[in-house]
Amino acid sequence: MNPARNILSVPLTTLSIALAVTFSGCSWFGSGSGDGLSESELAAQREGRFGSGSIPTAEGEGMFRDIHFGYDSYAIDDQARMDLESNARVLSDNKDLSITLEGHCDERGTAEYNMALGAERARSIKSALIALGVQSRRLDTISYGEEIPLDPGHDEMAWAKNRRVHFSVGQNGAATGASESRY
Repeated sequence: MNPARNILSVPLTTLSIALAVTFSGCSWFGSGSGDGLSESELAAQREGRFGSGSIPTAEGEGMFRDIHFGYDSYAIDDQARMDLESNARVLSDNKDLSITLEGHCDERGTAEYNMALGAERARSIKSALIALGVQSRRLDTISYGEEIPLDPGHDEMAWAKNRRVHFSVGQNGAATGASESRY
């Protein structure tokens, strides 16, 4: 994996999506009646992130807030709960969206441990969203462990950014190609 490629592709992908949304007249926040992201916009977003492979590039926040975690934890703290409630409202307003909850970790720990921790983080967010009224069938989980760092640095600031669950958007019951609880 080339960390420099991830750093450069994130802003370009984000910029491309933002420009497409701005000039297409699309609203990120539809009313749940089909005026959210179109199929072609979702396909373009997925292509920009996944390309021809199955491992996406790191992506910053879009219409959803990333949920961050403490070191070696999948507990949802007060800040994470506020972000989660905001995301649940977006999902409530956009009933045609499905989400893949991507569990991520920092680089510390073994690859196997981080895959398991990322899976626990994604499952904890899924359970919390269900408790907030989001239908289970709209949520998939996957763990990428430490493999897709948002920040390639090797210090606490970078590690804190990488300990997260990222919401990857799909539509009409098709998340982003990930299957339930993979890792």
